[in-house]
Amino acid sequence: MTSDVFWQWVCGIAGAIFIGVAKAGFGGGLGLLITPLTALAFPARDALGILLPLLVAGDAFSLYHYWRKWDSRNVLWLMPGALAGIAVGLTLIGKLDDHGLRQFIGGVAVAFIGIQWLRDALGAHPERYHPKHWHGALFGLAAGVTTTIAHAAGPVVAMFLIPQRLSKEFFVGTTVLVFALINWIKMPFFFWQGICTLETFKQSLWLMPVVPVGVWIGVWCNRKLSPTWFMRVVYVVVFATGLELLFH
Repeated sequence: MTSDVFWQWVCGIAGAIFIGVAKAGFGGGLGLLITPLTALAFPARDALGILLPLLVAGDAFSLYHYWRKWDSRNVLWLMPGALAGIAVGLTLIGKLDDHGLRQFIGGVAVAFIGIQWLRDALGAHPERYHPKHWHGALFGLAAGVTTTIAHAAGPVVAMFLIPQRLSKEFFVGTTVLVFALINWIKMPFFFWQGICTLETFKQSLWLMPVVPVGVWIGVWCNRKLSPTWFMRVVYVVVFATGLELLFH
């Protein structure tokens, strides 16, 4: 096994584990790490194709643990905008080359972590957020575009849900259901555009057994651990990975 192949498998396995941890543990809080990590070892377009079946599997395993633990109103508010965002994202993704995709993914990562650090530094603790229907449509649109181009919409949905102060389980369950619907909708279009191919699907199948391991870890973390220090480490890793992709 060459060093390049070994590095691909290390990054692929790590990405598959993080899919489970992100979905079942923190409702996508770790999700932004997945695509940059995978895109370091695979061409960005291949990384998107490899990850989508793994994300679908992560959704299925996570829904089992969080069945009916979701806020139906938020799901209904986010999905119409998400559908429109997927259509926009599919248009954009056909016009971006591999280098452009890597830069977009890196830019999303760096921008999100910068916003998180700024918010923490300011110590802002706003009152509970009571969204309106059109707020959900706008966040759904942004989520649809970002998840189609970079599988990186977890932070977008989180920014909509976190201020509502849902319980941990309902926050995660709502996020899981939203992305389960989005990822199933994306699947046929990714095959149609050649992002998912027979070759990428084979690689997905090799990595799929690792996903439930990550889901188990995520469920355990959600129930037993405070995510504060864990997320601080993840922020550093995501920021460094984003810079690598942005300027590589």
